[in-house]
Amino acid sequence: MRCPFCANDDSQVKDSRPTEDATATRRRRQCSSCGARFTTFERVQLREIVIVKAGDDGQEERREPFDRDKLERSVSLACRKRGVTQDRIDRLVSGIQRQVETAGDAEVPSAKIGEMVMEGLKQIDSVAYIRFASVYRDFSEARDFEEFASTVQEAAQD
Repeated sequence: MRCPFCANDDSQVKDSRPTEDATATRRRRQCSSCGARFTTFERVQLREIVIVKAGDDGQEERREPFDRDKLERSVSLACRKRGVTQDRIDRLVSGIQRQVETAGDAEVPSAKIGEMVMEGLKQIDSVAYIRFASVYRDFSEARDFEEFASTVQEAAQD
């Protein structure tokens, strides 16, 4: 594993343990060159998944590899300053990744993943849910927020 401090390719594992949700292995490493310590996470990847993104304004669909880190950044951004723990975000992202990998499809529409994120955020935090929806559904006016927020509030009262 390459050291993030000096870029040396040789490091030694000092400690390994599973994460709380047992979806990854956390490893503490020490660089043999500069002595710096850093943490890596090892996750099981069942298969290569390709995300299919709809083309904009008549353009062709785009395909790109599934990127767990990109998904986690999106969820974290929606949950920013909302008191949602990193552990809760990791569990949501791991659950979505597991669903995508076990579905059996090599290609997954980005819209399907967006809906899965929205469903997960709906259970965690209504503000994070609305934030994510505003980007995902491309809200363009304040009225869009108002209408969506009112549906969220109505659903919470039921």
